[in-house]
Parts: sequence; structure tokens; C-alpha cells
Amino acid sequence: MSRRIEPYNYQESPLLIVISGPSGVGKDVTINCLKESGYPFHFVVTATTRPQRPDEIDGVDYFFVSKSNFADMIENDELLEYAVVYGDYKGIPKQQVREALASGKDVIMRIDVQGAATIRRLVPEAVLIYLSAESEEMLIQRLRERKTDPEDQLKIRIATAREEAKRLDLFDYVVINAEGKLSETCQKIVAIITAEKCRVEQREISL
Repeated sequence: MSRRIEPYNYQESPLLIVISGPSGVGKDVTINCLKESGYPFHFVVTATTRPQRPDEIDGVDYFFVSKSNFADMIENDELLEYAVVYGDYKGIPKQQVREALASGKDVIMRIDVQGAATIRRLVPEAVLIYLSAESEEMLIQRLRERKTDPEDQLKIRIATAREEAKRLDLFDYVVINAEGKLSETCQKIVAIITAEKCRVEQREISL
């Protein structure tokens, strides 16, 4: 439910912001850009069972956990949402989100399109932003340049990206993350957040 405000008693409500999009579109670098810009928000660190990559830091990029530990998190209802992504589990720790919102901070989550659909259902007032490459060809080029996947896995990522592009109606905004224009991408996201905070009817987040 939205909460109507009076002009002389204006009070911003913390936002739950989802940044989603296909694999390879640049979600991680966009989040890092937002961090470096000094924008005050809490970034939700996702728990995952996938192997840690050489450039990743546990507890910063992801919480890397075993499948047994992840199963315990599901059993104990510790996850806001979770899904199997390319054979590995990923999930959003619920308490982390609640504590950040209670402190008055905006919360930004980086999740795939499947997870974004779950958040839309569970938290209708969340702000969903779809990050897109300028073209499918450019997205495929970025995936190939990462050199993190064998050819069969790469084909799965490309096919998944095509299906995810059909779910655009789930989202409130779409931002094109064009090659070499990361700063512009971050500026657009900050502009979206700023506009949301100027709404007459503030979004009321309930978890």
C-alpha cells in the first residue's frame, strides 16, 4: 500500500530497489559504480552455492556457502527469495534487508530476472530496474569476452537472456548499460531513485 504524505510533513520512505537483467549485462560493475559515487544505500549481499571466482571476495560480492548450509537457510526461513541459477542456488538473506530498511537506508539488491519476478510478487512496492545491453549482439560479445564459461554453458546463458528479455513487463524502468558509458548508467539509476523519492505517494515497503 502507498502512503499519502502532506507537503509540509514530507518524509522520505526507504526504497527497496532491484537491479536485474541478463548475465553479462554489467550488474556487478554498475553496483560498484553506485558504491563509488558515494550514494548512501545498503547493498544486499546474496548467498550462493556457486564456486568463488578469483576476483571475488566472500561477504562482499557474495556469501559463498555449501549446498548443505544453503538448505539450512531455506529450512530456517532465512531467505526472502531463492532460486536455482545455472545449476547453483542463489538467495537473498531476509534479515539483512529488514535491518537496513529499519535503519532508514535504501536497499539495493542485485538479482536475476527470475528472482525479480519473486520480489515483484512478495514486495509489490519494490522498484524494479532492468539493466540491458544496447543489443543482443553486444551482450553475446560481453559474455564471450568474460571467458568464464565453456561453450555449452555460454549457449545456455544466451538462451536464458533471450527469455529474460520477454519479462520486461515485470519492471518499472529499463536502463541501457551501453559499452563505455557506465557513469551514464549510474547517473540514470540515481535519477530514478531521486524521482521515486519525490513521489506524492511514497512506496511503503513491507516484509
